Amino acid sequence: MARIAGVNIPTAKKVEIGLTYIYGIGRVKSKEICEKAGVDMNKRVNTLSEDEVIKLREVIDRDFNVEGQLRSEISINVKTLKDIKCYRGLRHIRKLPVRGQRTHTNARTRKGKAVPIAGKKQVSK
Repeated sequence: MARIAGVNIPTAKKVEIGLTYIYGIGRVKSKEICEKAGVDMNKRVNTLSEDEVIKLREVIDRDFNVEGQLRSEISINVKTLKDIKCYRGLRHIRKLPVRGQRTHTNARTRKGKAVPIAGKKQVSK
């Protein structure tokens, strides 16, 4: 089992897909990493040699922020937005959608379970 950036990569999957299990790496970055490391992206993870795994590790460590480093960078950015009290920061503080989505209906994932308002009766038909 290949272990890259602190994540166990699934052995049965192709390298291109396996790298996406690392936080901060999607399909496009995965292809880019394979090209830089000189590894065939259609190869299965369990058929990679140790040298190829080391090359992948080195490329990721050198060129990309992933896992803990990326998570901490994002949390620092959000904290900065909250501290300067800009619009996006206020949306984070109030736990509302940040990127312009409507909130009159929908947005339940972000807002949480609907809370009934006391004294408001439902109209029956």
